[in-house]
Amino acid sequence: MLQPLPPRPTGPAAPFPFVREPARSRKEPARRTCIPRSMSSPVVTRFAPSPTGYLHIGGARTALFNWLYARHHGGRMLLRIEDTDRERSTQGAIDAILDGMRWLGLDWDGDVVFQFARAARHREVAESLLAAGNAYRCYATAEELAQMREQARAEGKPSRYDGRWRDRDPAEAPAGAPYVIRLRAPTEGETVVEDAVQGRVTWQNRDLDDLVLLRSDGTPTYMLAVVVDDHDMGVTQIIRGDDHLTNAARQSQIYRAMGWDVPSMAHIPLIHGADGAKLSKRHGALGVDAYRDLGYLPAALRNYLVRLGWSHGDQEVFSTDEMVQAFDLKAVGRSAARFDFAKLENLNGLYIRGAADADLLAAIEAMLPHVGPARGLSAPLPEDLREKLLAAMPGLKERAKTLIELLDSAYYLYAPRPLALDEKAKGLLGADAKARLAAVLPTLEALPAWSAAATEAAVRAFAEGAGVKLGQVAQPLRAALTGRTTSPPLFDVMAVLGRDESLARLRDQAA
Repeated sequence: MLQPLPPRPTGPAAPFPFVREPARSRKEPARRTCIPRSMSSPVVTRFAPSPTGYLHIGGARTALFNWLYARHHGGRMLLRIEDTDRERSTQGAIDAILDGMRWLGLDWDGDVVFQFARAARHREVAESLLAAGNAYRCYATAEELAQMREQARAEGKPSRYDGRWRDRDPAEAPAGAPYVIRLRAPTEGETVVEDAVQGRVTWQNRDLDDLVLLRSDGTPTYMLAVVVDDHDMGVTQIIRGDDHLTNAARQSQIYRAMGWDVPSMAHIPLIHGADGAKLSKRHGALGVDAYRDLGYLPAALRNYLVRLGWSHGDQEVFSTDEMVQAFDLKAVGRSAARFDFAKLENLNGLYIRGAADADLLAAIEAMLPHVGPARGLSAPLPEDLREKLLAAMPGLKERAKTLIELLDSAYYLYAPRPLALDEKAKGLLGADAKARLAAVLPTLEALPAWSAAATEAAVRAFAEGAGVKLGQVAQPLRAALTGRTTSPPLFDVMAVLGRDESLARLRDQAA
C-alpha cells in the first residue's frame, strides 16, 4: 500500500539551465517540436487556469491568444480547470474564471474539463510507463531528499534528484516502504523545443533529473497531469506564459516516453507594469471582474490585451473580426509587455463613444449589483430613469473614459431633491448667482414649449436683457440643476430633466 510522504509542489518546476538560440527571421516558418502533426490536422488550443484565485489580467491575455489562434485557424479552444491542488482550489475561483471568460466574450468549445476528475487516467499512464521501463519506483526518503537539496545548495548547484533508485532492484527497499514513480529521463544528449515565440530552446539532458510522475499517495503530479490531459484532449498548439518554458522540456520528455506527438508550443512573455517592474495590483494586476466593475467594456479590454505583446503594423484599434483575421504567433514579441492604465482608459473612452446608447445602458445595468448601492441605484432601473439615461447618453459618453465616469456624470438624472452640491458648485451659488436664478425663473416658467433650443434662446435673451455674460447665468444654472460644475451641454441637461424637474431644482437653489 502506498504511504504518503510530505506534500510536494504541484506548480511549475524549478528552473534549469537552457540555451535560447537567436531569434529567427520573421519570414522563416515556425519550427515544430518532436514529431510534427499533419498540417491538415485541426487546430486545438486550450486555456488551463488553476482555480486558486480570480482570472487575472495575464491569464485573460493567455486565454485571448488561445481563442484568437483557434478561431483564426478554424479550430477549437478548450477550457480545462487544473484543480488538482485541492487545498487551494475553490468553487468561488472556478465561478470567477468562467464568469470572466464569458464577460470577455471568450467562448470555449465543448464541456469544461476538470483535471482532478481525471486522476485515474493519470495514474494509468504512470503505470504504463512503469511497465514499459520508462519509469521506475523511487524509495528515497524525505530525509534523503532534503540531504540532496542541502548538498546541492552547498555546492551552488541546482537542486536535483541524484537517480539513486534509477537502476536499483525495488526488492532492495524495506518491506512496505512508500515510493514515488519517476520518469526514466534521458541522461545524454539534449532536449529541444522549437518554440513559435522563443525560437529554438535547448536543455542539456544531464541538467534535467528524473521528475516525479506519481506521488507516494497515488496522486499525479502537475507535469504528468498536464501532458496526459493535453494528449487526450487532442491539443495541437500550447500557448502559455514563458514562466512555463522549463516545463516544456520536462513535458516533452514525458510525451516522448509515451510515444506521443508533442504539441507545437508558444511561450509568450509575461506582462509588466508601465515602470518595467513585475506586474502588481498597483499596476493593474486585478481580476477581470474588477475591470468590469471599474467600468471597462469587454471589447475595449480585449483590444487592449491583444496589443500587449502582439502587433499588426501600426494598427491599434481592432474589431473582434479583425483580430481573428490578423492574429499570428510570429508577430508576438519576446520582450515583456507593459501594462498602462492610461492607454487602457483612452481606448475604453474610444469604445464608449462608438458604442450604441442602448448597449451602454445595458452595460451599466449589469454593473449595478456591484457599484449601484453606493449610488442609491439597483437593477433594473426604473423605466423613467432608463428613458432619461438613454436621452442623455449622447452627451454623457463624449466625456467619459469608463462606465463609472459616465454613471457619475449622470448623477444629476438620479440624484434626489434637494440636490446635494459639490464644493465647486456651492462656490458658484453665492448671493448674486441665486438672485439671477430667481430672476430667470419666470422667463423659463413662461416658455410654451420645453426643449434645448427653447431654453437656450430664453436664457440668452435674459442674459442680454440683464446686461450680463451668458456664463454668469449658465454656470449657476448648471450648478443648481446638476450639483456639479461640469456636465453635458446645459440645455441638453434641461431637456432631459424636463420642465417640472428643472424648475423644481431651480426653485430649491434660488430660495
